[in-house]
Amino acid sequence: MTDIDQLLLNFNQKKNFDKNNFYVTKSNFLAYEILNKWPRWEKNILNIHGEKYSGKTHLANIFKKKSKTKYILGNELNDEIFKELKLYESLILENFNNKIPERILYSFFNFIDQSNKYLLITSESAINEYKFELNDLNSRAKNCLFAKLEIPDDELIFAIIIKNFSDKQIIIEKKLIEFIIKRIDRSYRKIYDFIYKLDELSLKKKKPITLKIIKEILKVKN
Repeated sequence: MTDIDQLLLNFNQKKNFDKNNFYVTKSNFLAYEILNKWPRWEKNILNIHGEKYSGKTHLANIFKKKSKTKYILGNELNDEIFKELKLYESLILENFNNKIPERILYSFFNFIDQSNKYLLITSESAINEYKFELNDLNSRAKNCLFAKLEIPDDELIFAIIIKNFSDKQIIIEKKLIEFIIKRIDRSYRKIYDFIYKLDELSLKKKKPITLKIIKEILKVKN
């Protein structure tokens, strides 16, 4: 884990994963809409994918509260875990990656089909974009519902900034947020990186958030 990953993790460690704290815009509407249609899904497996910090874990936690669910991290999927999966109505596989042994992953998909359970998979890339050695696994990976968390739009960036600073009881003027939105990279990682640096620099200088501080972080000259 890089230093900035650790900083961002610490910065967001008190995040509230309640449904009411998930701000819906056109960037994440599809994923949110499909998730809330459960159990009336067209297929038993939903893959929500998007870049880091885009809200996948938040959505997974919303789903967790909807049914009797087993939460599994990608690196926890192994032969032993199958013994307890029958007890659950639905499953969450968080942080899907290509390090999961293909034999176990194929058995897992078969288990979902044969048991008629529901599965939510979160990943950075859509799972049908992975190239598996097992042809049957490639077929399984395509037989899912897919919902991408798109890059954040202006409305979502505004909400992210407001939420993070209001949680810390920091006031930032609307015109400053609008200035940020016009200039910041459309990346969740960059946005949270910026928020952390802005908060840190403001505390160091013991001054309220100003246009000068914002420009300093964004490296804007004018």
